[in-house]
Amino acid sequence: MTSVDVSTPDDGRTSPACALETLLEWRRDVRHFQRRPVPEAEMEQLFALTRFAPSVGNAQPWRFVRVRNPDLRVALARHVDETAMEAGQAYEGECQALYNALKLHGVREAPEIVAVYSDERPSAGHGLGIRTMPEALRYSTVLAIHTLWLAASSRGIGLGWISILEAAVVNQLLCTPPEWHFVALLCIGYPEEPSDRPELDRRGWQARECWQDRVSER
Repeated sequence: MTSVDVSTPDDGRTSPACALETLLEWRRDVRHFQRRPVPEAEMEQLFALTRFAPSVGNAQPWRFVRVRNPDLRVALARHVDETAMEAGQAYEGECQALYNALKLHGVREAPEIVAVYSDERPSAGHGLGIRTMPEALRYSTVLAIHTLWLAASSRGIGLGWISILEAAVVNQLLCTPPEWHFVALLCIGYPEEPSDRPELDRRGWQARECWQDRVSER
């Protein structure tokens, strides 16, 4: 996406609520990337902004691994291709045809590849809030990813989250510490074609459903 004008029509000042709503509407899970690189200063700023993400005990457990080695990128792309092909065998008929037509990752094209981990034993936070729910550390890392995602979208930079892979394979390729839990493999770069509709919706795989169906009372 490109920068969107979110100024209010009456006084010309930026409305934070309007800006946030527009950003949320245009945030996409990107699969089609331009080849042009993301400036290093932009990448550093995106990572810096994740420090504002909420985290249990302020533990800040997220760990970002930038994949800069071309051989590692090739190995990751090959692994995702193989896993995606295996996953496709679970579908049949029209659903399988739709699946095969989807572009499921941009590991080869995206200028930036980032693996995200959650430190299961961070020194920060001193264990606050995780005695009964240690998984809150992983939830915190997901919030950091979402913060990174929105920050990137606000700059016209796209992000794609890849989940069709085996965490153990990625861990072995990247030689990560055993206390780091794999959360996501991210593709980051400028999208080929911004859209306010999810690609899976546009391609007939899954439309957005009614938000009211996700809210209940007790």
